[in-house]
Amino acid sequence: MTNQDLPRIADLLHTAASQATPLVGDIDDASLDAPTPCSEYDVRALLNHLFGVVVNFQALAAKQPADFSELPDRVAEADWRDRFAAEAGKLVAAWAEPGADEGTSGAMGLPARTVGSMVLLDLTVHAWDLARATGQPFEPDPAVVDGLVEEVEKMAPMAREMNVFGDSVELPEGASAFERLLATTGRDPRAWAA
Repeated sequence: MTNQDLPRIADLLHTAASQATPLVGDIDDASLDAPTPCSEYDVRALLNHLFGVVVNFQALAAKQPADFSELPDRVAEADWRDRFAAEAGKLVAAWAEPGADEGTSGAMGLPARTVGSMVLLDLTVHAWDLARATGQPFEPDPAVVDGLVEEVEKMAPMAREMNVFGDSVELPEGASAFERLLATTGRDPRAWAA
């Protein structure tokens, strides 16, 4: 399949953001200290990480450098839910710009489509992490999952080397495409069943 045959990253991000934004908006302050399936983060830390991803990948869409070294506590701000929604909208707009998913992007010189898939994956998988941690339902759009499967398989070895993904989790027959995607990132969807 060529890049022309694939759905645009901006379209997939629009779908993923439209699912993640209301979920984030419904997180209660009482849940901020709860553990998440992303073991190094509680809900507050994961929200701040996701904020950083959403903001920095706007720059990467424009082929600009991104700075992940500092993650301010955006959740400490009173309007953090509205700010997340606004930044997610800016992310979608940045990747909708002509040429955003073409060429290379980022300090590692990765294909722009791979970089766009990284933020799509974060938005989707961390939405699931947050949903499980806060008792909310979440099932990503099948088009988003389909748009991620091939890229995630390609990036998995490098992501494991960099400790971004854990070891792949074995799943039983009949696991859904999204459960398999989660397992590739090192998450066990059965351990965090809704």
